[in-house]
Amino acid sequence: MKKSAQALGNKLKEKREAAGLTQAALAEKAGVSRKTINTIENRVFTPSTLLALTLAEVLGVSVHAIFYLEN
Repeated sequence: MKKSAQALGNKLKEKREAAGLTQAALAEKAGVSRKTINTIENRVFTPSTLLALTLAEVLGVSVHAIFYLEN
């Protein structure tokens, strides 16, 4: 039986705004560009595990609080 494709959903914008950060501020803290943050929030780009962990650490939440699997 073939598994159905899953997509990675995220609540990055929600968590970023709750932390009072702009895309640029989060990007600076995470060591990436503002465009990278924007493309993750808009589900154009899937972050690496390292970047996902870094974002979670910067925001003070778990990776699961930001990223989740969608059916």
